[in-house]
Amino acid sequence: MTAEHLTFLDKFKKKIRDFGPAFFIIGYVVGTGSVTSMVVSGAKFGLSLSWALLLSCFFTYFLLISISKLTIVTGETLMYNFKKTFGKPVTLFILFALAISIISSVIGIMGIVAEVSMEWIAIKTSISFLNKPIIALAFITLLISLFWSGKHENFIKAMSIMVGFMALAFIFTSVMVLKESGKSVIDFFPEIPIGGNTGLIIAGIVGTTMAGVCLASRSILVQEENWGLNDLKRENKDSMSAMVMTFLISLAIMISATGTLYFKGLPVDDATDLMAALGPWAGDFALTLFTLGIVGAGLSSIFPNLLLFPWLISDYMHTPRNMKKPLYKVIVVIVALSGVIIPILGGKPVWILIASQAFSPFVMPLITLFLIILLNKSEVMKSHKPSVWMNLALAATFIFNCYMLYVALLGFIDFIQ
Repeated sequence: MTAEHLTFLDKFKKKIRDFGPAFFIIGYVVGTGSVTSMVVSGAKFGLSLSWALLLSCFFTYFLLISISKLTIVTGETLMYNFKKTFGKPVTLFILFALAISIISSVIGIMGIVAEVSMEWIAIKTSISFLNKPIIALAFITLLISLFWSGKHENFIKAMSIMVGFMALAFIFTSVMVLKESGKSVIDFFPEIPIGGNTGLIIAGIVGTTMAGVCLASRSILVQEENWGLNDLKRENKDSMSAMVMTFLISLAIMISATGTLYFKGLPVDDATDLMAALGPWAGDFALTLFTLGIVGAGLSSIFPNLLLFPWLISDYMHTPRNMKKPLYKVIVVIVALSGVIIPILGGKPVWILIASQAFSPFVMPLITLFLIILLNKSEVMKSHKPSVWMNLALAATFIFNCYMLYVALLGFIDFIQ
């Protein structure tokens, strides 16, 4: 079919395919973790921490295009390049840190999904035999069966649609908040009080946007797209689209929480408190809409996490990404079952999830430094080394990551105390 005879639907599908990896990043980043971090930030501090969101999206863009270029030029994925140049021990350390991030994220996300689902069931139905562990196990069984059967594409699409509706609801709510709150722009940027887990929340905002696992998977996705040097402009456009959309949706969530929670002095301590972020503008449907969105975002975030651990191992071992290997199936089951920890043992999934995201800044300086070194090695990049401006941008990214490591460290100390 020629370009002249393409229908509107065909053109739309082509546009979607052109930005394939971008949608993976948006779907992974703008999930339960992002909603949680942005709602808690907006509820406690208004838009005062929006600078962390803006800078993390800005610097993540440079990391995305740099990782993609490294993969395109070398034909190898990020972890394998690290292993080949810097050796096994330090690469294994990075993999171990990313594995902790993956597992802790699954624990926190499933805790929130189970708690929000249980709240909806208690309010909207008369079902009494269900509890959080049963709900968590039901979702985990669904995800494992989809992984083993390989029939997960339609499921991911359905989850993405639910997340999309929730994102649109937050965007609509943010517009209404700005229009009807009666507050000035300055009121949306209050002074940050001392304490209140500020450092942990900042690190969580940065960690959910500049996620080390997501950056490592970017290399794998670019390799699977079979992009070449002629696709560098396309890749840059893809990265820009991912970060712009991530920023806009995340900012809308933060604005919504400011208008519906911060101005009313409503705290966010439990997962059910997140529901109020859609406020009166979503009406009686707010609870159901948020529940569907959180479930969709949660399951669509957990499923890639189940895949990412085996992907990273294959990346490191330089072997085909065959998800049918018995070892990978066992790993997927273990990671998935970690999701029942909070429903069974209890705890506050909101803060556990934020803490899991705040762990990402601990490994990002090392990843950024290794990336800068690789990009400037002639034997690796040949004639495709980065420009002076790109090196300056990456150097600024490294400094930002070092500062975020300091903020995250102070945040964890404050959180533990």
